[in-house]
Amino acid sequence: MRAELDNQNNRQPRGAERPAFSRRAFLRVSAAGASGALIVGTAGFAIGWPSAGAAEIPDWTAADIPAQNGRRVLVTGGNGYPQGDRSGLGYQDALALARAGARVTIASRDQARGEEAVQRILADAPGSEVRFETLDLANLTSVRAFAARMRATGQGLDVLINNAGVMGRFNREVSVDGFERVFATNTLGHFVLTAQLLPLLRRGREPRIVWVSSMRISDTLPFHDLQLEHSYDYAAAYDNTKLANLMLALEFERRSKTAGWGVSSVAAHPGVARTNLIPNGPGLNSAEGWRLRMLPFMFQPAAEGALPTLYAAASPQAVAGGYYGPNGFQGMRGLPGPVSIPVSAQNLQSAAILWASLERLGQVSLS
Repeated sequence: MRAELDNQNNRQPRGAERPAFSRRAFLRVSAAGASGALIVGTAGFAIGWPSAGAAEIPDWTAADIPAQNGRRVLVTGGNGYPQGDRSGLGYQDALALARAGARVTIASRDQARGEEAVQRILADAPGSEVRFETLDLANLTSVRAFAARMRATGQGLDVLINNAGVMGRFNREVSVDGFERVFATNTLGHFVLTAQLLPLLRRGREPRIVWVSSMRISDTLPFHDLQLEHSYDYAAAYDNTKLANLMLALEFERRSKTAGWGVSSVAAHPGVARTNLIPNGPGLNSAEGWRLRMLPFMFQPAAEGALPTLYAAASPQAVAGGYYGPNGFQGMRGLPGPVSIPVSAQNLQSAAILWASLERLGQVSLS
């Protein structure tokens, strides 16, 4: 992985790192705003601006993944095997990396779906090495038990893809530990898992972590109400966690460099992809569900949405501390490219507060 680099937004369009503004750029922003609003609604959207000064990435697909023989990869989630025109991003990550020779573990809470996903990957990639482990990210006892099993193998971990995610439902739900369900799954569970697996990552070969963010992120994190106990909004619940994940990717890279952990941290977002995130979250009768049904042409296949994550996880050219997403139409679809990091994710004080909050809530130390 190359040295480091220092997109996404949410709610209302806001200032971010951008190229010089012009009338043509204004028209492009207006078009992006209209299309973004159609896809993600008033809950928020972001524009995937090219990173200032970042080198362009030549067209890159799953066929360009270098040989991963012997590399140990963990993908959280990964049980979203294709059903109709939808599939999970983690499943596509696992399939592509298994085809490239990696030893892949997919970890999720649904054992039946996980084992079925393994069988489908083995059928598509004969001779590959892929297995399933039970992991419920919304249950910290499950997270710790899973990490203990991983450590008990005595083997290092080369790639951790913090992929699993849920979207909020109309009514606030809590995990078994009493945390807001989306926060518990998307952010807190992944933070605790990463802390528990850090010793394995430090023994890995050129180890890296990929944190999956989204085109939808909040302007700021509500540290006064991180669990949304006083003001719950299902879209905000999701958007907050995706901002948090991007902040964690950047903060982990800074701390790894300072402490000499030797583990690279990268962020990625899939643009707009056809997955089960909306059907399993707010549902097809929600505003997001209406767009999924009525504007299917705007949603790229999950296999394409997975490419930025795969680039971040496997490309030798991926930059530590970098952020990758689709380089096509307004950052919503296309092949992987670097995207600039929104202002909301660059606040060092907020990142430190988030880190400390997660250590306290998860009763874990990652330092």
